[in-house]
Amino acid sequence: MTKPVNKINVITLGCSKNLVDSEVLLKQLYVGNFIVEHDSEKTDAQTVIINTCGFIRDAKEESIETILRFARAREKGEIRNLYVIGCLSERYKEELKNEIPDVDRYFGVNNIEQIVTSLGIEYRKELLGERKLVTPGHYAYLKIAEGCDRKCAFCSIPLIRGKHKSRTIESLVNEAVLLVSQGVKELILISQDLSYYGLDIYNRQRLGDLISRLSEVRGVEWIRLHYLFPANFPADILPVIRDKENICSYLDIPFQHIADNVLKIMRRGISGKESYDLINMVRKEVPGITLRTTLLTGHPGESEKNFAELKEFVSDVRFDRLGIFPYSHEEGTYSFKNYRDEIPEMIKMQRAEEIMTIQESISNKLNKKKIGNEYKVIIDRKEEDYFVGRTESDSPEVDQEVLIEPAPGLITGEFCNVIITGYDNFDLYGKSH
Repeated sequence: MTKPVNKINVITLGCSKNLVDSEVLLKQLYVGNFIVEHDSEKTDAQTVIINTCGFIRDAKEESIETILRFARAREKGEIRNLYVIGCLSERYKEELKNEIPDVDRYFGVNNIEQIVTSLGIEYRKELLGERKLVTPGHYAYLKIAEGCDRKCAFCSIPLIRGKHKSRTIESLVNEAVLLVSQGVKELILISQDLSYYGLDIYNRQRLGDLISRLSEVRGVEWIRLHYLFPANFPADILPVIRDKENICSYLDIPFQHIADNVLKIMRRGISGKESYDLINMVRKEVPGITLRTTLLTGHPGESEKNFAELKEFVSDVRFDRLGIFPYSHEEGTYSFKNYRDEIPEMIKMQRAEEIMTIQESISNKLNKKKIGNEYKVIIDRKEEDYFVGRTESDSPEVDQEVLIEPAPGLITGEFCNVIITGYDNFDLYGKSH
């Protein structure tokens, strides 16, 4: 069978911020009369574009394996053109060119216009803010800024993405209106650091103003906030979250650690006491709020005593949602230049597993309390014997889900009320009401 020469498969690896970049690229290609598909495992496209992640070792390995897989497909003649873009390509372009020469071209993270023109079509500036969504049509990520000005010792993002650049409130409101016109009901606000929003263009933090304006967009039923840096936290957002019905009582604040000496080595700009104080303030201002965090085990300088503090922190605070990663020694970062990666990988992993064991118990107990309660749920998909949805407390891909027994009137992409009838460590079961 002859393959259409104008078919392009875009593969996205890594985070939701990468996904938004791919959606922008897909829109440009689609308007340029290409047939586009996303994350297809097939080799029925003449051209494949891989949007890579280069954040930590596991993500880099996945990106390289994906490039090699499609490089082999190109060598066999299964595809004609192979392009690589994104974070890994931004950091290691020259090394990749030498190691994997079968790729036609490598591009960085801010080169969408060059990618589009290299494919022989015009870059449409009038499409600014427009995307071809690859998420289910009822939710979309809204990237409010690019880059990061923080100095975290372990993080390579500023090396890859550059300094923080906020988008204007007006441009984000306009994009939200456009997304809602396409059927989007839930906006998930993302950037490397939501807390910093506005400082570069308005000379002050303006996340509170932004979410207040977005909440007024007709048709937006849920607004969710991800990745709020704990230092210099924008406390003015809390009354807005509490008082606006369509802003989810949900915050993702990546604390990373609680031991003072580890936080200092990490250059997080916050102490353990300040972290506890912030959590108490958030819970006082927004009663019942869902808190998600991310933690890091095995950073240089983390002693057994420090790890015991971290376990105590998790047990005391009882986060609703928690993700944990073993430390990855990333070249170019402050930690890489100034500290030895002295904690064995096995110890890093063991510590991460211990934290997750504690969190499993917490999650189990929190879920048990939900039995018999009724929640507003958005249905994401139908899967085998269940409709699968999420409550206000759950973000897609990273949090737990609600498995709902089939019933008349349940529709993917719509809201319904669900009574919780069962639970396990990381999921709920329910019946529509």
